[in-house]
Amino acid sequence: MTKYIDTPIFGVLISILAFEIGVFINKKTKISFFNPLLISVTIIISFLLIFNIDYKTYNKGGSIISFLLGPATVVLVVPLYKQIENLKKNSLPILVGIFVGVLTAIISIYYLSKLFGLDEIIVLSLIPKSVTAAISMEVSREIGGVPSLTMAVTVITGIVGNIVGPYIYKIFKIENEIAQGIGLGNGAHALGTARAMELGEVQGAMGSLSISVAGLMTVFLAPWLVSLFN
Repeated sequence: MTKYIDTPIFGVLISILAFEIGVFINKKTKISFFNPLLISVTIIISFLLIFNIDYKTYNKGGSIISFLLGPATVVLVVPLYKQIENLKKNSLPILVGIFVGVLTAIISIYYLSKLFGLDEIIVLSLIPKSVTAAISMEVSREIGGVPSLTMAVTVITGIVGNIVGPYIYKIFKIENEIAQGIGLGNGAHALGTARAMELGEVQGAMGSLSISVAGLMTVFLAPWLVSLFN
């Protein structure tokens, strides 16, 4: 049994199985809190703890899935292509909105972390949390954070944004489709964009755009702002 667990197939198989269980529960309950990713993460962690399986053993296969995050993110450009005219008409407010979102995410997390007395290395790990995992881990590594911690926080950020985003729109009566997509993509990366696609084609396209542009802006802004803070 051990020889099967100690292979990449184990990590890939348990990840897919746990996610499919999450999707099944989400569809059956139709409750947004039961996010498939949240359920799958809980199942995997519980499984590893119960059977005392080392994370490094699981990550032999888990790292393969992490590697595929990059290509999966690029595929999100397809719905954006379908909304290219919308992008041309609203390019300035869209870019300004994404820039302000990135700036707010970095500055707010830095000063809130300092306010609560978090260690410097944790602060640096939290700063790139609002961009997709493939980018946030590299930014974290560059500014001196812990990529694995950044990965965990990035996933939590995406799940929270995916769940509460639409409720925030209802509370503040945000009905503009472009604004909804930009908000979800900018604040909750790929998971936010997945939720944006459920809201509509325009929202999904704008969410896809936000992931790419916000990621690019974070790559340049995060190291500069960190050096400025210090």
